[in-house]
Amino acid sequence: MMNRREFLAASTALGISASAALAAMPQAETPIGIWDNHCHLGGIPGKTATERFEKLLAIADRVGVEHLSLHLGMVTGVEDPTTEQLTTDNNTVLEAVKVAGRRAHGYVYLNPNHLDFSLQEFDRCVRDGPMVGVKLWIARRCSASELDPIVKRAAEQKAVIYQHTWMKVGGNQPGESTPMDVVELSRRHPGVKLICGHSGGDWERGIRVIRSSPNVYLEIAGSDPTSGFVEMAVRELGAERVIYGSDVSGRSFSSQIAKVTGAAIPDAAKRLILRENLRGLLLPALKARGYDG
Repeated sequence: MMNRREFLAASTALGISASAALAAMPQAETPIGIWDNHCHLGGIPGKTATERFEKLLAIADRVGVEHLSLHLGMVTGVEDPTTEQLTTDNNTVLEAVKVAGRRAHGYVYLNPNHLDFSLQEFDRCVRDGPMVGVKLWIARRCSASELDPIVKRAAEQKAVIYQHTWMKVGGNQPGESTPMDVVELSRRHPGVKLICGHSGGDWERGIRVIRSSPNVYLEIAGSDPTSGFVEMAVRELGAERVIYGSDVSGRSFSSQIAKVTGAAIPDAAKRLILRENLRGLLLPALKARGYDG
């Protein structure tokens, strides 16, 4: 497809004015109201969760992000959080979600090393609260059986489960999951929707690892907008299993959106990735909490 610069150059060569050429260009489709699966308040200016969310929302508005998912608290980086740290982080997200209205939802941060407490925290924030998903980070690999009660509780409430994954050249941290761990978990819970965060970092391997697990979705957040990344994901998994996320403020909205908008895939696939897939996963839990969009 000819881009804007090429179109104007060709038109000028034919003696057509720039203004006439621009008027003749096909008009862009109505912008997609993007749903972002991966946002943090850490690193955003502000003393309170409300102040930080308002600043984050102002940035989101400039790039067309309509709906944000919030993970963790004011500071990101506690590898094996205590029960007190979990409570503090979840309260931060609850505060932000309270002022966000329809613009944001929260994922409850849980640590399987504190299983009983994590189930209580799930009930507080999801069953009896406004959150619609579970955030699992690097405290314990998700292939461990300790996660089974959490997954079952989430399934009862139609809450999505997001698992951070990575495959590091120098070796992962002891509790850090890989896409292989997510696949193992998915086999024990074939009816539960799981999100493989960051595509495992090494996305070429991550995509292949989860390919045969239809209940596992691939999140593309948090890496460089490398050519071929999203194209491979769509080719191997189908656009219906690929989810956009930014990992802001660790990454920018724009660089992560560019992975999708710049990919050589159909516009319909871009819409699925940027909006409809995540919206579809979250809608059952959102509707149970009064969201009618």
